[in-house]
Amino acid sequence: MPPAPITELVVATKNKKKLQEIRELLKDLPLRVTSLEDYPGAPRIVEDGRTFEQNAIKKAATIALYTRKLVLGEDSGLEVKVLHNRPGVYSARYAGEDATDPKNNRKLLSELKGVPLKKRGGRYRCAVALADGRGLIGVVSGTCSGRIALGPKGTFGFGYDPLFLIEKFGKTFAQLGPEIKHAMSHRFRALKKARGLMERYLKKDRPAF
Repeated sequence: MPPAPITELVVATKNKKKLQEIRELLKDLPLRVTSLEDYPGAPRIVEDGRTFEQNAIKKAATIALYTRKLVLGEDSGLEVKVLHNRPGVYSARYAGEDATDPKNNRKLLSELKGVPLKKRGGRYRCAVALADGRGLIGVVSGTCSGRIALGPKGTFGFGYDPLFLIEKFGKTFAQLGPEIKHAMSHRFRALKKARGLMERYLKKDRPAF
């Protein structure tokens, strides 16, 4: 008997804004995109990896073993060269365990106080891992370079978007909005590669789990 067709992709996140972005970027795939909000009994994932790739793999593998479904694990963050690539994997909790986007942005600006714009180079990085009940399918990554603005501008996006300045536009991701961001972001570039993995996976004859 052939295996049942894969119809669902579980994104191992509870971050609603990140999930919305991933859904938008994968909207034309023949998959229903769900998240950890749909699996309240799923194990809690401690993001203790030293790299974005390690965290993405841990998320994908942990939730795939629990759900026995196709799972996407994603980890991303901001690296600022003058800060020796901080906040890095600690981007979401840079201001502490109770961090919020505004708190993280304020801390980053404080750390960069007095640093001129030309020395505030940085990049967003994103790692995406795919796994199913049998194991890891693949890991891909993407980056997007920019500078850290002297102050927050714009209302779109989340995370450090109000500070992430794209020089060729002279605007932050939060000013540019989703249409432009989705065409060039770190997450777009990583998910574009992940789509290839998923498309090849969906075409294969897979044994039942």
